[in-house]
Amino acid sequence: MTKRVIVALDNKNLTQIIALVKKIKSHVFGFKIGKEFFYNYGIEGYKKIYKLSNNIFLDLKLHDIPNTVERALNALIKLKPILTTIHISGGDEMQKVTSRLKKYKTKILGVTILTSLNSSQTKKYYNNKNVNQLVKKFAQNAKNNNLDGIVCSPLELKTVRKVVGSKMLIVVPGIRLKNQNNANDDQKRILTPKEAIKLGADYLVIGRPIVESNNPLKTIKEINKSINEK
Repeated sequence: MTKRVIVALDNKNLTQIIALVKKIKSHVFGFKIGKEFFYNYGIEGYKKIYKLSNNIFLDLKLHDIPNTVERALNALIKLKPILTTIHISGGDEMQKVTSRLKKYKTKILGVTILTSLNSSQTKKYYNNKNVNQLVKKFAQNAKNNNLDGIVCSPLELKTVRKVVGSKMLIVVPGIRLKNQNNANDDQKRILTPKEAIKLGADYLVIGRPIVESNNPLKTIKEINKSINEK
């Protein structure tokens, strides 16, 4: 069975996070450690998860001047994550610093438009309410600047895959399960796991549907089954 799910470790209790990782690690591709986890538990917390599963997506979404981003990436790469992220909106020169880091195994992904933004927000901050058009432009820039992959919402998957071709990775957040209540969800552009895979996603980032489940192991098994069904 192909493992495509990266579980976002959003739970604030490190003991509970470690217990969850132990329970489901053999059924997932890896685990995402983002700002919330990293700022709470730091490198020591990271290392505790890394000992259990070394497929870590260290998602800190770097966005700064090129020199600062390059130095930060050099520091992060020492932690040996399999994936990490920068914002494409940081510009060409910021993206191009990643070319000097190709000798390392860590793949550097470009974040397009955050999945929390809808068309009214992109109109306000990017002067374009066409999210798909914006993401397409960002993806093309990431390809031109030789990034290893893209982070985008599932709704832009089909467009992004056409732009970047088959070699660049596409990692997709904004995944929710069927019949899940999304009334208070801050993710605006979402699809189910199976839909996202069919549209060309390589890996799916799923947090709350698994982390907050009463039976996380059962949930991930059901997700895997749905993904692998023809």
